[in-house]
Amino acid sequence: MNNGHTPPNSDSNLHFLDYWRIVRIRKWVILAVFLLVVTTTTIFTLLWPKTYSSFVRVEVKKEAMLTDPLFGGGGPRFGMHDIYFMQTQFEKIQSKEILYQVIEDLNLNVEWGRRYGNAGPFDTLTTFEFLQRKIHVEQLRNTDLIQITAFSEDPAEAADLANKIAEIYREHRIKDREEDLEKGLVTLRQDRDAAQKEVDLLQQQINDEIKRLGISPTVIGQTAQIMDTQLEVLRQLEQKRIFAEGEYLEANEKVKRLEEMEPKQLEYSLLTIQFDQGLSLLRSERATIELELVSKQSEFGESHPSVARSRQALKEINLQIETQVAGIMSGLRTLRDLKKKNLDELNKQADAAREQNKKLATDSLAYRKLDEKLAKQKDQLRILEVKILQTDTDNKLQSQKVVWVTDPAEISLEPVEPRVKLYIALGVVAGLIAGFGLAFFIEYLDTSVKTIDEVEAAVSAPVLSVIPQNVSSLIAEGLDSPHAEAYRVLRTNIIFQRKNPDANTLTVVSGGAGEGKSTTVFNLAVIFAQNDARVLLIDSDLRRPSVHKILGVSNSVGLTNVLLGTTKLEDAIQTTPQEGLDFLPSGKLPSSAMGILNSPQMKALKEEVGKRYDFVFFDAPPIMGVSDSSILASMMDMTLLVIQYRKYPQAMTVRARQMVDKVGGNLTGVVMNNISISQDAYYYYYGGYHYSHYSMDEDQAEEQDKASDKRGGGKDAKLKNETAGPSLNRKY
Repeated sequence: MNNGHTPPNSDSNLHFLDYWRIVRIRKWVILAVFLLVVTTTTIFTLLWPKTYSSFVRVEVKKEAMLTDPLFGGGGPRFGMHDIYFMQTQFEKIQSKEILYQVIEDLNLNVEWGRRYGNAGPFDTLTTFEFLQRKIHVEQLRNTDLIQITAFSEDPAEAADLANKIAEIYREHRIKDREEDLEKGLVTLRQDRDAAQKEVDLLQQQINDEIKRLGISPTVIGQTAQIMDTQLEVLRQLEQKRIFAEGEYLEANEKVKRLEEMEPKQLEYSLLTIQFDQGLSLLRSERATIELELVSKQSEFGESHPSVARSRQALKEINLQIETQVAGIMSGLRTLRDLKKKNLDELNKQADAAREQNKKLATDSLAYRKLDEKLAKQKDQLRILEVKILQTDTDNKLQSQKVVWVTDPAEISLEPVEPRVKLYIALGVVAGLIAGFGLAFFIEYLDTSVKTIDEVEAAVSAPVLSVIPQNVSSLIAEGLDSPHAEAYRVLRTNIIFQRKNPDANTLTVVSGGAGEGKSTTVFNLAVIFAQNDARVLLIDSDLRRPSVHKILGVSNSVGLTNVLLGTTKLEDAIQTTPQEGLDFLPSGKLPSSAMGILNSPQMKALKEEVGKRYDFVFFDAPPIMGVSDSSILASMMDMTLLVIQYRKYPQAMTVRARQMVDKVGGNLTGVVMNNISISQDAYYYYYGGYHYSHYSMDEDQAEEQDKASDKRGGGKDAKLKNETAGPSLNRKY
């Protein structure tokens, strides 16, 4: 039952105050994780051995001449870009060929064996693997510079390693280049001789072909020009043919798709593919006639003449639409046929051009092929001669400088590892992330009730009041108790929430045990009595009664005795220290009276006390445990659900609401209990209002209470006058 309350929209995103609430609640988890991570990071950083680095920068140029498979596996090429060149140099610098020489020159087997080994020198492979981990090679962005960085616990050794690697690498590159130049020169000369022989052979073949044809080279050249012209014509015709073929295929496919469509779908598709004003107007006119037909059928009936006229008009317009569609389809087919005819004509022209060009090419094809091949071979021969000349000149000059050191390595005074400030700062950040992450993960796993919005969204009922922690009997705390305002708010909201002014019986239930329903119903009864209402509090938790303990009275005679007929109602009711508040204990529950609450006597008792008192409150057992709460919820005018903050999963709360609805109970609202207002910022408003009220002087508080009575007490007074009956005998 909704009681007219619409639950707020549930937003999946948390508000900032929700995050702050989680942080405050889980602050010790966050702090513990933060300190653990920061402390561990700091200790690890301070114990980390110091490492120094030195770097050397070398400028690397690609060799001016490399073999190229374009010239039979031995030709040269100049200045060609190689995207893998730098990566290849990185691998060469870290190769055994370079590093083995570095190990030998610096005697690293002995030095590192003594420093890192248990006994004796390292073998070269072990030192090589160790050295690879101590160097880093990278290219400086958008440059030809390679930076070689060496790391060591000894700053002087780091500088020596970097400089020695650069020196060995430079010597290796110069040596390789000189060998490649010499090999390339030999290969180029061999290729040049082979190219010269090929030129001579081709020239002889051309002379033989001219003699065979019996025509001069001038005539053959003119034939070639004509053939080139015909080839251009053929190319243009082929382009037109391809375009015409595409247009025909598109038109044919469009017609096929439209022919396969149902009539209704065809009408819509024609308007989409090829808009037709006439078809559009006819469809609009048909829609108007259809609407008129439906209207006339509902107004006059099927046999009315106007309905028949509308049907005839609809039939005629459908016939016109079919005719219009058929005309459009006929136009599309005609357009398709024209495109097919155009394509066939272009195919004929292209075939004729091919035949003519083929005939022209027959007489000169062999000569042209030989002539083109000869021209290419002469070009290759000239290239080889130029490269031989360049290579020979380069060999006579000083060897090209392909690698040189731009910045030699120097001894570093500051270690690169550990970076104390950075690592500790990262530890702080990681500690905060881990702390907050764990806190929010724990919060995610916690499915208990946390906020008013969650409760209202889950049970579709309003939260009428928020009760702080450590609340006890308001009679014991006194009228000026700082907790009383929360129950005054609850009382006011109950008065305004009830729709029937005669509704005066209320039961308080909870989903599970220990959620504070007994304290809530007791203090609520006290607050109603303080506002001049005659109130009866009945402990109907027959299995685990507790209200008599709050008042410190006997539970030997009570509700069970009245229902069983062994005691009169007047004799079982007890008075309390609060004026206007009477109490009916639960009494002892005999084993033979387990279902006594679901009896005619209980219903009669409810009607009787409802007439004699302004308000009657029933304390019920947990609704998830026994059926008594469901029975009471079905009988009473109002039901109040108490939910303890962060105790039970939301599923239990939802189930409790469902059980109230199943028995036809009227859930007036929800009370959130046991909330730490000082710790949970989400409920700060409630706490602030509460204590600010009691920071007033007595006159201000009294004036505020009077104003509250004007808003809610008027209904109490009216109810009191209307339902006043004979007074009960009060027994102390």
